[in-house]
Amino acid sequence: MRTASAIASDVRSGATTARAETEAALSRIAAANPVINAFTDVVGERALRTAEAVDAAAASGRALGPLAGVPFAVKNLFDVAGLATRAGSRINRANAPAGRDAALVRRLEAAGAVLVGALNMGEYAYDFTGENCHDGPSRNPHDTQRMSGGSSGGSGAAVAAGMVPIALGSDTNGSIRVPASFCGLFGLKPTYGRLSRAGSFPFVSSFDHLGPLGLSAADLALAYDAMQGADPDDPAQAARPVEPVAIAAEWGGLRIAVAGEYFARGGAPEAFAAVRLAAEALGASEVVEFPEAARARAAAYVISAAEGAALHAERLRTQADAFDPAVRDRLIAGLAIPAAWVLQAQRFRRWYRDQVRTVFEKFDLVLAPATPIRAPLLGQTTIELDGVTMPLRPNIGVFTQPISFIGLPVAAVPVWPDDGLPIGVQLIAAPWREDLVLRAAGRLEELGVARVQR
Repeated sequence: MRTASAIASDVRSGATTARAETEAALSRIAAANPVINAFTDVVGERALRTAEAVDAAAASGRALGPLAGVPFAVKNLFDVAGLATRAGSRINRANAPAGRDAALVRRLEAAGAVLVGALNMGEYAYDFTGENCHDGPSRNPHDTQRMSGGSSGGSGAAVAAGMVPIALGSDTNGSIRVPASFCGLFGLKPTYGRLSRAGSFPFVSSFDHLGPLGLSAADLALAYDAMQGADPDDPAQAARPVEPVAIAAEWGGLRIAVAGEYFARGGAPEAFAAVRLAAEALGASEVVEFPEAARARAAAYVISAAEGAALHAERLRTQADAFDPAVRDRLIAGLAIPAAWVLQAQRFRRWYRDQVRTVFEKFDLVLAPATPIRAPLLGQTTIELDGVTMPLRPNIGVFTQPISFIGLPVAAVPVWPDDGLPIGVQLIAAPWREDLVLRAAGRLEELGVARVQR
């Protein structure tokens, strides 16, 4: 599978056509998806029409967009005109089809990209595994007996399997970074409020982010730049100017540290080995602590459970049997959380945000593991870390939750610390500094430390 950058360059030069690239992607999906189970919907006719429009623009001499002819797919919580927005659920597929594409879908197609379908995900995004009881699990292309990660599991699996070079996912507590880590991909969780969420099904509105997974840091930057811009339809979006990323900007002069304490324990050796490799390559020698990160994770759980439960309260009352039992039970538990606990969690969140901001007065970037382990086996329910056996599902996000809790921008990069499976490293920056995390991802890729096996 070629990168989005290479495809777009060839379409713009006339070396290939958007239709040829789209037909090739549809063929790859038809061949691989019966095993990988990444796609829940394929919109082949629409994709060919879109591709033909790109080719017609090229034939008439019009300038083509930066993603000309690039096939992409989206997690099925994005609205796609003509499809019911499933959000991984059984309940939602009975809804009327969306009448309009989500904002980010429209923006990618305006840049010349070609939507080819919608992707499998954990029910209502309340998942870290990529296992969906209604549509079946999306499988890890590096070992189909293993998890793709969640909740954007189909997004990770589709890109890692070479079906599409770019896919969109959502990240509330780690749902882009976990599939990026398990599937060996680059992923971007932008600053909270940076990219429009209009036309996507929510999970926890005060945490929800949307972003891309891709085959290279440059592909992330291309997609991210195309999706920037104000959108009054997302009330959480901050008024920020469009700031294109110069991913090839000269490297150097950045102050980089490794997250210690909480982020230096509770993971498998390969998670920390991957961070060491990245730190050595980027020249990070200092260690910094995010104060009370464990408490931040606990507060994130309280807010996630309470907000998610409130969103689904009526469905739980009238259609409880239609939920994945594991998701249903966690949502019901969320309904029982006292309001005082949620209030205290939000107060702590403000304190924690202020404390972490002081870290970025001294450092430009901080490195941390993305997941505590590599991709587990499908159906696995426990993990053993530091000699302790614990539940798998909630502990996959141990390193991602304290970061998305306060909306920081993060790039996850794939590192192969040995001959085994990949595992991700988080590159974390201050709010609105997506340029730094993407440049650092590009630098690690250039040095061969971060790579996608394809």
